[in-house]
Amino acid sequence: MDHRALIASIPPEAKERLQLRSDAAGLKHLAAYGIVLAGTSACIALRVPLWPLFILPQGILLVFLFTLSHECTHKTPFRSGWLNDVIGHLVSIPIALPFTWFRYFHLAHHKWTNHPEKDPELGGKPRPGNWRDLLIYLSGWPYWSGMAKVLMQNAFGRIDAPYLPARQHRAMRIEARLLLVLYVLVGLSLLYSSVLFWLWILPVLIAQPFLRLYLLAEHGLCPSVANMLENSRTTFTNRIVRFLAWNMPYHAEHHAFPNVPFHQLPALHDWTRAHLKSTSEGYSDFSLDYMKSLK
Repeated sequence: MDHRALIASIPPEAKERLQLRSDAAGLKHLAAYGIVLAGTSACIALRVPLWPLFILPQGILLVFLFTLSHECTHKTPFRSGWLNDVIGHLVSIPIALPFTWFRYFHLAHHKWTNHPEKDPELGGKPRPGNWRDLLIYLSGWPYWSGMAKVLMQNAFGRIDAPYLPARQHRAMRIEARLLLVLYVLVGLSLLYSSVLFWLWILPVLIAQPFLRLYLLAEHGLCPSVANMLENSRTTFTNRIVRFLAWNMPYHAEHHAFPNVPFHQLPALHDWTRAHLKSTSEGYSDFSLDYMKSLK
């Protein structure tokens, strides 16, 4: 059974329940996330004993805001559409991700998941196939350089990717210019204070390998086929990772039925469990499998 047949087999009333969005569920999760992030930020800012040990957790919390931004592109974390848009824009700032652009980039990824030429996440290039390419990927350099290129192109160049609708070009241009101004101001602030370096810049740089490895597991080693239960991986992991990633380790489920909000993905997993084709028993298992595939 492929994902289309599976979703069609779910009774209408169950399907309706799975798609119920909730401001309360989204805000509760966001508040818990914010409390943890505020705690690590306070420890760094106040220079508590052993404060440098909080820099890595701070970075992990910041870079995993990507998963909330990703959810907001689908308008599923919150019931209110405006809340999805506002939160999506805000949480994308620390990771230099232009949210309006990313929404259409990501929708194209859903349409062409794991297609070697058409999936924009691949950009016509295979995933890392040797140790050198993997280390470069894990460093985050391809991401940061890619986002710098996107911001500059959207701000001053030609917006011509086929998946970016013309009606949104102006919004993307304004968004990119505002972000560039903000980042210039942040850079200038470092001349007067190092607080943003310790709270933001260094943490997001050193935590990139954790996010990159997590993202690699979503589709890495999965075949280039149309079935979302096969071209996307569900990774069985602990509550901490599921909390950080807004339940996105249930990634095959998400691709099979992207209208399902994060808090309903465990319930959707009950329907998909017997039909999943690509799974891993944790990120350590996936990493070992991926390393064995390297040339």
